Amino acid sequence: MIKTGRIAVITGAAQGIGKRVAELLAEQGYSLVLNDLRSPTETLKAVRDLGAEALEVLGDVSDEGVVGEIAAAPREKWHRADVLVNNAGISFIAPAETLSAAQYRRVLEINLVAPFLLAKTFGSMMLAQGAGSNRQCGLGRRTGGDRRPGGLQRLEAWAHRPDTDPRGRMGRKRCSRQRRLPGWVKTEMDATDQAAGGYTDADIIGRTPMGRFATPDDIARAIVFLADPQQSGYINGHALAVDGGWTADGSWESLRLRHR
Repeated sequence: MIKTGRIAVITGAAQGIGKRVAELLAEQGYSLVLNDLRSPTETLKAVRDLGAEALEVLGDVSDEGVVGEIAAAPREKWHRADVLVNNAGISFIAPAETLSAAQYRRVLEINLVAPFLLAKTFGSMMLAQGAGSNRQCGLGRRTGGDRRPGGLQRLEAWAHRPDTDPRGRMGRKRCSRQRRLPGWVKTEMDATDQAAGGYTDADIIGRTPMGRFATPDDIARAIVFLADPQQSGYINGHALAVDGGWTADGSWESLRLRHR
């Protein structure tokens, strides 16, 4: 493995997409800071076996103090952070009329407020460095049934503000924000949601033009592409759909299945 000298921070790194991103970045020679609520033991072992340096910072990313600890880890160890993979998120499937305010706020805290706090904190660090990139995860432009959507689209605007606004320097100093729109991914979270009776594999496969779930590897490889300044350095403020055609397709399911 060739050491790149680049540092990546990954939230939600204990399983699923976050774990696979960590493995692929480790293969690329990145050093890593891994965050989750519980120790990402398997991920740490996997990336260290690949020769990567890795630190863990445990805690809830909706807590501003925890976000400060996550940012302090690469700053103190390597004096920089090059890539933020804003991956931590939760799923909550329930009819809107039964949803409590506390449940709704919890989804917003993890899926919207936390990415803002991380982008703000690491954005400041990257501006001081003169380079860096933030990769954010959002469900997509469509949502389904009783699944509660987020609002990450609004954070894309940070990449487009002019130089006269100090908040907009992310777009002009080789710092960039991109958002990936993943399809339904077959992970531990999906297994938990299905066990609660919210939907079945057939619901997702039938709705997806490519006829399958996304895998963590599908999403992780898109993130690795976006993290590489040689391959995607001029992509800024863009939402990349990695969803098997979910957001692009508007046909009736019977027509979709007929042509599959």
